[in-house]
Amino acid sequence: MNLLWNLLFGILLIGQLGQGQIEDLLEEKLKEPVENEATENGEDALTEVTEEEVEVEEPEGPGADVSQPDDRQPCGMWMGGVPGTPGHSGQPGRDGKDGRDGPRGEKGDKGEPGKKGDPGEKGDGGPAGPRGFPGNPGLKGARGESALSYQSAFSVGLRELVPTTNVPIRFNKFFYNDQHHYDDVSGKFLCVLPGVYFFTYHLTVYTKDAKVSLYKNDKAIMFTYDQYQESNVDQASGSVILRLVAGDEVWLQVYGDETFGGVYADNTNDSTFSGFLLYPDIPIPSQRH
Repeated sequence: MNLLWNLLFGILLIGQLGQGQIEDLLEEKLKEPVENEATENGEDALTEVTEEEVEVEEPEGPGADVSQPDDRQPCGMWMGGVPGTPGHSGQPGRDGKDGRDGPRGEKGDKGEPGKKGDPGEKGDGGPAGPRGFPGNPGLKGARGESALSYQSAFSVGLRELVPTTNVPIRFNKFFYNDQHHYDDVSGKFLCVLPGVYFFTYHLTVYTKDAKVSLYKNDKAIMFTYDQYQESNVDQASGSVILRLVAGDEVWLQVYGDETFGGVYADNTNDSTFSGFLLYPDIPIPSQRH
């Protein structure tokens, strides 16, 4: 047993001691009394001796002299073989799992406004909304011009047979002439208000033929002819619409010689001439704001 222990101890120290030191140490150990084996715990004694021997060889602490070079090598180097070839690099490992979201940072400063984008397409019209409440009444407008303020009308008749021809017939029986636009002296209607007028006549024909024309400013506009039948009272009439300007004149006269002067009137038979303004030519007023 003592021999086996010495062998192990020598293997441990062979890298640290010289060959002569190893032989001296082995002889001393062989000469030690066998009573070391009689200790109560053989393994404890072996451990104590080993620790004592190791402590003797190790430096005593920070104060030990370390100026001498230590050319001792570990046992592994004494018994090691030739260094092996470096192995191949391993394959890259797989990506790790995503980490957890960090805490929310503080609100940053407001950035600069971006450029204005292109206008979008026009959207579809929305549905009609509900009807609103009536608005407040507007201000009363200025008084406009009314057609009622433009009045021109007449209605006249004869009292007797027309004495002459080719001159205006002078109607001397008045039914209406409030504006005095018909002149019984000249027998002519004088236009004062420009506009559109309606003229009509209804004549009794007796004793001879009647040929009557309506004139405007010395120009015959229309003719009416009635052939008298003996012992009979005939009627002749006509009507026309004319546009007149201020100063125009309109009248009736027998056209031709005395053989056509059969326009007649008495207490029971009338021959009438009438006219009135349909609507005046009012200038378009400027648009009110």
